[in-house]
Amino acid sequence: MWQHIDLTQIDLKAKLKNGDIVFAGNRKLKIYGTLTCNAGKRMLKINRVFFTNEREAITQGYRPCGHCMKTAYKKWKDAII
Repeated sequence: MWQHIDLTQIDLKAKLKNGDIVFAGNRKLKIYGTLTCNAGKRMLKINRVFFTNEREAITQGYRPCGHCMKTAYKKWKDAII
């Protein structure tokens, strides 16, 4: 997991180009989603973290975004009820 504020613009672009970063999350809300999610694009850089894969996000205690990952979110929600 990488925090957005700890990455330089060059490092961020390199990680995106190499496929090291696939998902982004909100560290305060503990929600992760796709990099193209409109809800995720509005979050502050200080709250944004990046993940290599879904397993990493889930292991860190994050849940799927209800906007961009509807199927995964429904599965998560059904599991906690």
